[in-house]
Amino acid sequence: MNENTVAPEPRRLMLVDDDPNLVILISDYLELRGYQVTIAENGQKALEKLEEEVPELIICDIMMPEMDGYTLVKLIRENAQFGWISVIFLSAKGQSEDRVKGLNTGADVYMVKPFDPEELMAQVESSLRQTERLTRYRKSVIATSQKIRVREGVELTPTELKVVQLVAKGKGNREISKIMEVSQRTIESHISNMLGKTGLHNRTQLARWALESQEI
Repeated sequence: MNENTVAPEPRRLMLVDDDPNLVILISDYLELRGYQVTIAENGQKALEKLEEEVPELIICDIMMPEMDGYTLVKLIRENAQFGWISVIFLSAKGQSEDRVKGLNTGADVYMVKPFDPEELMAQVESSLRQTERLTRYRKSVIATSQKIRVREGVELTPTELKVVQLVAKGKGNREISKIMEVSQRTIESHISNMLGKTGLHNRTQLARWALESQEI
């Protein structure tokens, strides 16, 4: 490398787990692969650290003291600043209903302990590539499209904000209703209310507005 060349900064990940042995194993493995790893022993500590530094991906246990993984991911998905972060759940529970609950809560990947470190690394790299694709898509939409105009003073409720975040991520009404654990009719009502507030005509425009206004 040329002495004047600046080395790229390592990609930042967060590991949330209360098992010190597993934390050492995973963090050492990731750091050997060139990642920078921030560690939090539970969901509450993770939220505090997110206020200081935002990672590109979170690897999270489910059963933890003070705040479990389900609650942490739910709060992350409700926050416009952090909602885009990919999450990998690690859990000792491997039943189908456990996986479904984890994914419906908002995790992008659900892995069962014990796991192969190479598989974890593959999931980390796959999730980061997906985040990169979403980022490029956001930029291309904003760059190539006329900016969506909405009525002044539009304010969304926390629930509407979560719905529009999922709409902008390409989720259908049925999928959103499962994630939020409400009826599909309720989701349709929220979307209709947001269209009325903004003066937009369809969910495609609603998704574009969310991207352009950084609602996700």
